[in-house]
Amino acid sequence: MSAQSTTTGRTDSLISTPSNPVGYLVILAAVVTGILHLVLAPRAMGFNQMMGILFILNGLGFLGGVVLYLTPYWNQTLYLVAAAYSIATIIALFVFQGFSIDAFYMQGSLNPMAVITKVTEAIVAIGAVYLYSTES
Repeated sequence: MSAQSTTTGRTDSLISTPSNPVGYLVILAAVVTGILHLVLAPRAMGFNQMMGILFILNGLGFLGGVVLYLTPYWNQTLYLVAAAYSIATIIALFVFQGFSIDAFYMQGSLNPMAVITKVTEAIVAIGAVYLYSTES
């Protein structure tokens, strides 16, 4: 994922771009869900303070993961951590909203923000597993 010196084994830069196009898709999905969670946090805080705090932490978690992914400190095992984190956030929706399709509804209407965040989180999870399996 990063340019490495063949003699020292160290990276040449503090920023490392993805070598696989799927990496860019994962970054985009993680940034979208991270920003959406931060934008929605004040609204969630209005319903439940703990939920608002969890939204903030989740948003920061995804954005922090992107920053880590773009550094030389990223390693193959962290793909599995990213996938597990994304899956945990998907499951969290159902834990807090109920284990049915109704979790995607708010006041009788489909909640597009819930759909978008969960789809982007699924993209992160699937992309991370794919990148884990293809990285040498």
